[in-house]
Amino acid sequence: MQIQDITKFTAGRWVKRVEYNSFTPEKIFRPWQVTDNSLLVLLSEADRLLGKLDAFSTLIPDVDFFIKMHVTREATVSSKIEGTQTSFEEALIREEDIDPEKRDDWREVHSYIDAINQAIQDLENLPISTRLIRKTHKTLLSGSRGKEKLPGEYRSSQNWIGSSLKNAVFVPPMHNEIPELMQDLENFINAELIGSPVKVPHLIKIALIHYQFETIHPFLDGNGRVGRLLITLYLIDKKVLRHPTLYLSYYFEKNRRAYYDNLMAVRTDNQLANWVRFFLQGVIETAENSIATFQNIIRLRGEIERSRIITLGRKQPEAIRLLNELYKQPIMDGTQIAGIMGVHASTANRLIADLVKLDLLKELTGYKRNRIYAFEPYIRLFKSDEA
Repeated sequence: MQIQDITKFTAGRWVKRVEYNSFTPEKIFRPWQVTDNSLLVLLSEADRLLGKLDAFSTLIPDVDFFIKMHVTREATVSSKIEGTQTSFEEALIREEDIDPEKRDDWREVHSYIDAINQAIQDLENLPISTRLIRKTHKTLLSGSRGKEKLPGEYRSSQNWIGSSLKNAVFVPPMHNEIPELMQDLENFINAELIGSPVKVPHLIKIALIHYQFETIHPFLDGNGRVGRLLITLYLIDKKVLRHPTLYLSYYFEKNRRAYYDNLMAVRTDNQLANWVRFFLQGVIETAENSIATFQNIIRLRGEIERSRIITLGRKQPEAIRLLNELYKQPIMDGTQIAGIMGVHASTANRLIADLVKLDLLKELTGYKRNRIYAFEPYIRLFKSDEA
């Protein structure tokens, strides 16, 4: 195979249809090289920060609690890009406590959480493949507004991005091109498993994979969410990260116009290097924010145990036990807390009152009954880069 320089890539061709032009992307299963020094500098820094992030995730006790928060935040932001209006706090609340008018959005977010968790579990037995991608898509769309759009099946008709097919911003390849293009993508993802000599630095590779998947647009709906999820799945599958701690959806949402413009510029002007540059900058920024979040978690836990809980005297053990539950589920009502702690409601209410006085819990509803409490200082850590 001939080595492809990222700066000299021809991305594909536009095909004239009756009332529109569709785009057929060039296949990407080939060896790649990076000769642009500015990209190599970004790649080195992104690799360094991913290593640091991975180290942090192995040092923190009960890291799975905090990963659950990362997953919930990712599901909220990634779904927001597609138009849902569920907030991070709402995503942490039980469905029965959500305003009925907001439950469809809430379910979409939780379908995404289910899809993430299922896909990560499936990676223990499956490589990233058509089978895994379609299964993940089925979970993502089943039970949500997309359930009529062929969950788990590649599209059998033309789709587009924009108000109509005739006036579309972008029209991906015809549906009959999808199997061959997705097979090429799968071969590229798993080159080492099929004995291919194709070797590409992981972060360059996943930047190419994400671009190609979004360009193929293989499903009728959910392409953006699956494409963003593929980034994290790839890093886990290839052992770049031991835990799913890096999600780029917030970076893409914050820079939404640049995100779409950079993807489109590859198709129209072959600007693949600029897309890779934008992607690597996102990895750097997101990894820095995730590292800061882990550092702040360690700092918060220490400060709570040293300066706040100690003031409760004999109640300290029960307060610490409740806080450990709140790290898992940071928004609960009194009944949930009593059940988890295995205590009478009056005992739970006294403990809740103690944590409210310590500014650890905040009541959300303003009601006198059926109150819901949030572990606000902890939740705030996962929103610190949204200020």
